[in-house]
Amino acid sequence: MKKFFIITLLLSFISAQAITAQMQSSKDKYTILLTGASFASPQNGWFEIGCRKLGATPINRAVGGEAIANTANRMEDGTLYSPEELEIIDALVIMQVHNKDVYEELQLKDSYTDYELPFDRSNYAAAYDYVIKRYITECYELRNNPKSRYYNTPYGKPAVIVLCTHWHDCRTVYNESVRKLAQKWGLPLIEFDKYIGFSKNMLHPVTQEPFSTLYSTDTQETEGVVYGHHPIRGEQSYIQQRMAAIFVDTMMKILPIK
Repeated sequence: MKKFFIITLLLSFISAQAITAQMQSSKDKYTILLTGASFASPQNGWFEIGCRKLGATPINRAVGGEAIANTANRMEDGTLYSPEELEIIDALVIMQVHNKDVYEELQLKDSYTDYELPFDRSNYAAAYDYVIKRYITECYELRNNPKSRYYNTPYGKPAVIVLCTHWHDCRTVYNESVRKLAQKWGLPLIEFDKYIGFSKNMLHPVTQEPFSTLYSTDTQETEGVVYGHHPIRGEQSYIQQRMAAIFVDTMMKILPIK
């Protein structure tokens, strides 16, 4: 009887430890919001694979055909994230990667409230500026929200914004300007183009075509050369898995240890 009691007590202790560990694991999970277009939409898979590896809850708001102007407009109308989601988001990842200059500073405003809305696609740099400034502002202002866990903190909620390059290096206008934008703000950059495993500067030795065409479902002419456009989608796709690895490697350097 005494032996049975000891075994029961031990099993109860182990069960309690397991429940505590499970609760702690759940508590420690991150929440990451992704905005973007066809290269980031859920049909791809890299973001979802990466979030699983990170132990993060993915919120994928990427929509094919949208641009950074749409992201800005969705912030304004409240459909990019809710107040409740703003409270729990650990990082905002932006993968709006049209081959446009996102750094040009001539028409930028001092405050996000100075911009006229809705945005169109005439100035990608201005839309990026709006999104960055608004997200930083909204995170900071949580310090004044009595319902927020960041209430009365000196800095509000830390605004973690992560930018992305195109998935390979053919979009030189965008890739170069987003690096300048990241440097300007001190934002982390997921360099898919640097680590994807091939370059536009060299053709495949067998096909004599850009490597990107092998991994794509379609092509697009960029700066007079035909490159792979949309990568093969699905979580079984090599490119999606490689992008997930690059994403995870960068995010592990950024997300705070909980």
